[in-house]
Amino acid sequence: MSHSNLIGITMGDPAGVGPEIICKALAALDSTQRSQIVVIGDSFFLNRANQQFDTGLDFGPAFSELPPGVVPLVSVAVPDSGQVEDGVISSAAGEAAYRCIVRATELALNGQIEVIVTAPINKGALHAAGHHFDGHTGLLAHLTRSKSSFMLLTSEKLSTIHVTTHLSMRNAIERITCDRVLATIRAGAQHLQQVGVEHPRVAIAGLNPHCGEGGIFGTEELEQIEPAIKRARAEGINVAGPIPGDTVFYRAVRGEFDLVVAQYHDQGHAPAKLLAFDTTVNVSLGLPIRRTSVDHGTAFDIAWSGRADHGNMLAAIAYARRWSAAAQS
Repeated sequence: MSHSNLIGITMGDPAGVGPEIICKALAALDSTQRSQIVVIGDSFFLNRANQQFDTGLDFGPAFSELPPGVVPLVSVAVPDSGQVEDGVISSAAGEAAYRCIVRATELALNGQIEVIVTAPINKGALHAAGHHFDGHTGLLAHLTRSKSSFMLLTSEKLSTIHVTTHLSMRNAIERITCDRVLATIRAGAQHLQQVGVEHPRVAIAGLNPHCGEGGIFGTEELEQIEPAIKRARAEGINVAGPIPGDTVFYRAVRGEFDLVVAQYHDQGHAPAKLLAFDTTVNVSLGLPIRRTSVDHGTAFDIAWSGRADHGNMLAAIAYARRWSAAAQS
């Protein structure tokens, strides 16, 4: 069987809910769907989750002939696994999460998997292990030597892509340039076309209240955002805006737009999580590989308790399958 349509799921931080939601999600899939998935992680933690949460899975070595329903596993051993405590930040857990991402990226770049689905990591643990990245998106950009990347949040109710993400407000405003806004518009429109939206309708959120009121409340719209919109229209992209941030998401949810370009992290995340907290999928764009993710954290407060909801992992897997199918067509 060709491996090019496989989806790879990374274990995430083993002190968090990653192993639990992976096992629960896999148990909810049928044997055919499981055969199209490769899990990248430490067998100890995955088998522990499988037994503790009674998910009835069997793991076998990936890229080999396995009986129907057996989950292919790319084993990534956790150094100092005895130092990993449930729900506690540690360098050992951060290193484990990092190594799984590195291995998955290698597999994606080699064409052995089509899409990576990531379970949550903890930035504090990642930093404790000596890997100073702002999260998955920055790490993946580094590993793939990409100059820039973009975060898209998508659900059946709303899709929004961000000009800036993990920056202070002061630094985010400095990053909102005409070139960056235009690149974000291009990335979002191109992705929607890849997954079947033939003529995406893209709305651009303003940065300032009332889009600056002609410069009274700020000039970023006049100097950076509007020129980017004009350039995008000249390229044939269907773009509207800038539209005030307090109305653009309402209009998108009512069906007027397929995508909203948010200027900063919370501008896009707040409506996305309000509307579809359990089903919103985090998608990385602008990379030479494809990646989706759950849109929640490691949930250390409930880790290994059996209370983690795997619905978001199922949504991330479903979107990865959609993206993979589009890439194959």
